[in-house]
Amino acid sequence: MLIANLYSNSSKNMQLRKNIAFIFQFTTIGLALAFVIIYLYPNLLGNQPQEVLLQQGEGEIKRLEPSKGVVSYAAAVKKAAPAIVNIYATKLVTQKRTPFFDDPLFRHFFGDEESATRQRKEPSLGSGVILSSEGYILTNNHVISDAAEIAVALNDGRTTSAKLFGADPESDLAVLKIELKDLPVVTLGRSDNLEVGDVVLAIGNPFGVGQTVTSGIVSGLGRTELGINTFENFIQTDAAINPGNSGGALINANGELVGINTAIFSQSGGSHGIGFAIPVNLAKDVLTQLIEHGRVIRGWLGIKIQDISPQLAKAFELDSTDGVVISNIVVNGPADKAELDRGDIITHVDGNKVRDFRETLNQISMHKPGDKITLSIIRDGKKMEKTAMVSERPSS
Repeated sequence: MLIANLYSNSSKNMQLRKNIAFIFQFTTIGLALAFVIIYLYPNLLGNQPQEVLLQQGEGEIKRLEPSKGVVSYAAAVKKAAPAIVNIYATKLVTQKRTPFFDDPLFRHFFGDEESATRQRKEPSLGSGVILSSEGYILTNNHVISDAAEIAVALNDGRTTSAKLFGADPESDLAVLKIELKDLPVVTLGRSDNLEVGDVVLAIGNPFGVGQTVTSGIVSGLGRTELGINTFENFIQTDAAINPGNSGGALINANGELVGINTAIFSQSGGSHGIGFAIPVNLAKDVLTQLIEHGRVIRGWLGIKIQDISPQLAKAFELDSTDGVVISNIVVNGPADKAELDRGDIITHVDGNKVRDFRETLNQISMHKPGDKITLSIIRDGKKMEKTAMVSERPSS
């Protein structure tokens, strides 16, 4: 009996092991089959890639699908593009018909100097930005300087003539005025919030092909010493800027204006990924002053200054080349009345250290006529302070 019971229990244990092995094998095959099906047909799960809101503002900017990693700035462009215009300026250029008219004998037989010249129309392309529903358009001064005729083409297909309302050659900005209704207006951003690496888009009319958008990032801020304008504080970007883009918009990913495209660094005339834009904060101030006063009012001391070279630093026994040296003074000007003298080294303006010519010029120009300005100087090796009354900078 004992032997029979043992045999019965052994048979049951073997059957249990077989059942467990069968279940394990079946489960393994099922999981493998499910993995293959999910791999080949992922949509069967019913899960769509989650959209992440890239940015939010007055209108939603395109969304980013994490699985694709591709960003579209179409909404930013749609927001700004209607307010970007193409500018066609016509300039009258006087030229000589032939170099033979330089010869007096040739002029004796074939005519005088007046008949030796002729005028021709030279077209100039550029871009502009509508900043007001009243029809004020901001562009570069070099786009419309000396223009006999100015035409503006809107993105919606409308075209009209434009009048020069005001210009500021020292910042290379100009304001045009057009008379149209229902004008789109660009949304202003803040250039002082920009950081190197921020995404920016350049919108304009390069080579006259029509409105074009290029993308890039902010490559640098506060660029000076480029020799383009008297007052320089450029945004540098690698967004492609080409001839015809001048005066167009540099916008951020929200579709807000942060700069006015102005110049490129190029030896061939094409974009090499180094472009410069005037910050919108500066452009907005110029626009406001041109509308309110008809000119830009800047501070002036009546001095000519220059950077301190290593040779000058050695001659003046200075520790560094920071600061500027006064090379000339206008008689009875603000600096002359404040008893400044040629050879004085300006190290600080109102307590702010200055490094070079343009930084000093910018700090002085930001004062209004009638303001008092304190200059820290070095004269004959001695440090001292002088206070001057700022006047209005004469127009160039």
